[in-house]
This record gives sequence, structure tokens and C-alpha cells, in this order.
Amino acid sequence: MNRAYSLLEVKEMDDDARVIRGIASTPSPDRMDDVVLPEGASFKLPIPLLWQHNHDQPIGHVTEATVTKNGIEIVAEIAKGVSDEIDRAWKLIKAGLVRGLSIGFRGLKTEQIPNSWGVIYEAWEWLELSAVTIPAQAEASITSIKKFDIGAPAASGTKSADGDASPGASGKTKKPVNLRPKEGNDMKTLAEQITALEAKRAANFARMEEIQSKAADEGRTKDEAEKEEFGTLADENDTIDEELKDLRRMERAKAIEAKPVNRAEKSAPVDTGASRAAVTVKGPKAAPGIEFARLAKVKALAFLSQGERRQTEIAKQLYGENSAVYGIVSKASVVAGSSVDGNWASELVGDETSVYADFVEFLRPMTIVGKFGQGGIPSLRTVPFRTPLIGQTGGGQAYWVGEGKPKPLTAFDFNRNTLDELKVATISVVTEELLRKSSPAADQLLRDALAGAVAERVDTDFIDPSKSASAGVSPASITNGVTAITSSGNDADAIREDVRALMATFVAAKNPPTAGVWIMSSATALALSLMVNPLGQSEFPGISMNGGTFMGLPVIVSEYFAPVSAGGYVALVNASDIYFADEGGVMIDVSREASLQMLDNPTNDTVTPTATSMVSMWQTNSVAFRAERILNWSKRRASAVALLDEVNWGLPAASA
Repeated sequence: MNRAYSLLEVKEMDDDARVIRGIASTPSPDRMDDVVLPEGASFKLPIPLLWQHNHDQPIGHVTEATVTKNGIEIVAEIAKGVSDEIDRAWKLIKAGLVRGLSIGFRGLKTEQIPNSWGVIYEAWEWLELSAVTIPAQAEASITSIKKFDIGAPAASGTKSADGDASPGASGKTKKPVNLRPKEGNDMKTLAEQITALEAKRAANFARMEEIQSKAADEGRTKDEAEKEEFGTLADENDTIDEELKDLRRMERAKAIEAKPVNRAEKSAPVDTGASRAAVTVKGPKAAPGIEFARLAKVKALAFLSQGERRQTEIAKQLYGENSAVYGIVSKASVVAGSSVDGNWASELVGDETSVYADFVEFLRPMTIVGKFGQGGIPSLRTVPFRTPLIGQTGGGQAYWVGEGKPKPLTAFDFNRNTLDELKVATISVVTEELLRKSSPAADQLLRDALAGAVAERVDTDFIDPSKSASAGVSPASITNGVTAITSSGNDADAIREDVRALMATFVAAKNPPTAGVWIMSSATALALSLMVNPLGQSEFPGISMNGGTFMGLPVIVSEYFAPVSAGGYVALVNASDIYFADEGGVMIDVSREASLQMLDNPTNDTVTPTATSMVSMWQTNSVAFRAERILNWSKRRASAVALLDEVNWGLPAASA
């Protein structure tokens, strides 16, 4: 409940009837710099008259109240012959020892006072009036308690409908502390809020010391007004302490999230006047892979301008100085970015916030190799490039040996493997009109074009049984060379028989079942999810066209596990027996002068040129993007994969 104190100017006092006629004038700015406008009052007579704002000590009623611009003229009646406490209160008022009135109210409409901590109460609900003990200098002891006590509404007889929120387990409600600086500037940073709270806390504590010292110097305890002011200040400081804990917790979290500045910023002098570490405030994060597409667009537009516009200028115009793209191109506006060692972008590879790693993260759920190690699926065996990998293909045996008998020899079988850096590349063509559009849809279209092409090639070559190795160019698929088992049928019983056959082959090769992962087409997974038993229940719960689990093992689906004419494939893979090496980044190049053979299986090359139809990028106002990713894979053992072919699970027999 809000309270404003004023002096009681007694015009007439009727001792027998205990009626006081006077003016309860509202003050100018109070201790909190708040102003209560008399003409903003709304009330209903009679208004309870309390003693020292104690809700359990009513002493009478305000029977008349007239609002003027100078104050509120009141007529109050103090009860007679009810209790000794009320009689004592009347005597103190009559003797002039209690000279103050405090209006208890609830603010309805407020306005911030310019260049001040305080507010103006333009409209307020008058709830009670109290006789209080304050010194002659009324403004020196004004107290503001900004909440109405809903639990004990001053004998008003009704509860307010819209009160404070629940105080929680502590049972106490605390008033919020006004933190607007007197200069009128808004506080936007955590550091500014912390500084303002600490200053407010220090001012409150200084006033508390002043109140306590005054009472001690006069050899007495604090009077009622001093106790109330002291308690209000203490409550405010408790609120400030809790708020400071929250702000410092947020400050620590922001400091952890903050990223290192670039070298130029590191060399700049540090403002020693700052009391706290700077906090990095991030803008909205773009959708995965979008920043990579934006970077490609900026590089292409700079290339198209023939040097007339720098990459930094284009990035600033399209996405602003605070964008990730601007931060990257501003490192070096001449040298093209790539993820190889020695280039400016090499520092970004592996950084989850960089546009290169972000694009790779966007690619992962789109590819088979990217889904390993995610969502409970076992990980592939990650290895470095050009490092000899020694694997054991056959184990030795131990023997029991009698006393004095020779120990038999045993042989171990090993193989040696090395993963070289192989490159998967894709070229995507877009028109200059699309490239010059700065809409998010254009960025997304460019991202999807680059990502889709890379994902298709990686998936196809990773799982297609017909994909053999090309020395120095591309690896064989993990299913290449695997003798497939023919599916026995389409219904649930046949499917279980197929699973038993695959599992038997898989386990016989000493593959741990816990490392097994199913790989199948999304069409096959969808067919399994639609199968139901005679009771209408799902025959194979846990699987959907997006994956899930099948027979207790995780499932990876891919659109590029292409079916053959007789049916599709299903593979059971030992993830720990697949070597996988990944450079971790993506290199991007742009050209407008190139002429391309618009096929996904180009026939022309520089070794044996052949006549073919070519399309000029310059002639068609098109731009070609070439994205390259360096990766390689290999099976540790030939038996790491079991394969099932001619799979038509869930289809009617006539459709098989």
C-alpha cells in the first residue's frame, strides 16, 4: 500500500464528540521523489481511520472528505469509550504530540517524473487514513510503501480484486525498486543496472545509519516513524540484494557465451574505467546454414562487381555490421576464404558459431554419415587423414600346456589402411536476379541448393552397393563387395525371418549387436510403420519414415539408398567398424565466366576431351557456385556390413 505523509492542520476540535475538522494536505515530492495529486483521489466514505497504519488498531472513521488542489479537507470522528488505546490516541492528538496524517492508497495511474527517481500518482484509490507520529519537518520523514496490503485491507470490508502476486514461500511481498537514473537515460546493459542498484543500496544504508545514529545520540529507541522508514529501507535493500544476485548470475552467463574479439580489437586500449567485463549481446541467430549461403552470396556479388564493390561494403549493406558475414569478410576483403590451413577462414573451422561449421551442422541431419553419433545412434570410428590404421582381422589362440611340454605358436592377422584426403564437389547454378535479392527466401534457396547437392553425392556414394573405389578420387561404398541375402517375403513373418538371417550373418562375423545400425530407404521405413497386426496394433512400433528403432536397433533413413528393379536394400552396419575422416569445413568458389555441361554425370574432361553442349554462365546471366568438402571412409573389416536385397517389406504380394 502506498502512503504519503502530511501535517495535520486542525481547524476545529470537538472534545465531546471527538470530531476533528482539518486539512490533510498532500506533500510535495516525498522521500522517494514521488508526488500524489489530491485531485486524482477516488474513495468511498466512510474511510477507516487507523493508528500508525496498524490494521488491527482502528480508532475511527473519516466521514467527510473534500478534494481541492491544495489538499483534501477531512472530517474525522474518533470513537469514544471503546478502549483505553483509542482514548490514549485521542489524548495524544489533542495534545499535539501526534501531528501527522498518512494517506494509505493504491496507485492507479502513474507517470515518471523527468530527471528523477520518482513518479507522479495522477490517479489513486484512497483506502485508509492514519494518525502517525512525525516531526514538524514533515517532508523529512516521508515514507513510501508502494503496495497495498491485500491480506488486511484496512477494515474496508472488501478485498481488492487485483492485488499483488503471491509472495511465495517467504510469505513476504517486497516493493520493486525504481532504478531510473536522475539524468533520465534508460539503462540497457547489465552493468548499468548493477551500478544503479549498488548506488541505491549505499544511499539506503547511509540513511539507515543516520536514523539509528540519531536515536542513539538522543539516548532513545527509534519512534514509530523512524521504525517504519528504517524497515522500508531495509526491505528495499533485501530486494536489491536478491536482484543483484540475479543480475550477476546473468552477467556470468553472458561472459561465458561471449566470443573472443578479432586481433585488431584485442590490440585496442582497454577502458580501465569499466567496473565489469563487457557483455556480448547477440542478435537473432539465422536458421542453420543460412549464414554460409549469405557468405557465398556476398562473395559472388563482390566478384560480379569486378572490384567496384568490396565484400565488406556488400555485407554491411545486406546484413549490417553486426552480422556474422560482415565479421568474416572484414578479416580479409581480398583473399578468398577457404577452410584450408593458412587461410583466414581456417580459424573458423570447428567453431560452432562460424558459418562454415554451421553449414556442416546443417548438412549432418541430411546425410547418412551425419546421422551417426546423433540421437542415440552409435558413432563411426573417426580417424585423421594420412595416418596408418592397423587393424586386426584374425585373432590368435591360446593353449593349455602340460609340464615340460613345448608351447604351441599362434599367428595374428593384421591389415594396414590409410585414408587419403578425397574431395566431394558440387556445382550449383543460380541466376544473377536471384543472387541480387536480399530476401531471406533467396538466402534459403541458395543454402538448400548447395546443401542438397552435397548431401545427395555423399549419401549415394556412402551406401550404394554398385559404387566402387576410384583411386585418388572417391572411396567405395560401405556396401560395395558385400554378398547380399535375398529377402524371403513381404509380410511380418517373412520380415522377421529376414532380420534373423541378417543378424546371424552379422553376429557370426563377430560384430557386437549393440553397435548395429539399420540403414534403409524412407519408403521401406514408412511401409514398416504402416503394418498392423490382426488386432489393429502396429506390427513394428518405434519406426517411422524418419527413422526411429527397428528390432531394438536405431534406424537411419536415406532417399538415396536407391531400390533396384526387384526391390530395395536394407543394410545392418557395425558403426564402430567404419573408419571416417572429415576435414570439417567447406570450401566455396564462384564463377560467372565458366561454361558448364548441365548434367549430373558430365562426360567432358581435360584428359580425353569430347564434343558436348555447354552453357555459358555469362551469356545466361547466371552464377556458378562450387562447394567442396574433404572427407573419406573405409570399412575396417569386410564383414562390418550385412546386406539384404530385393526388399519389398509391407507391400502386397502382387506388387512385389
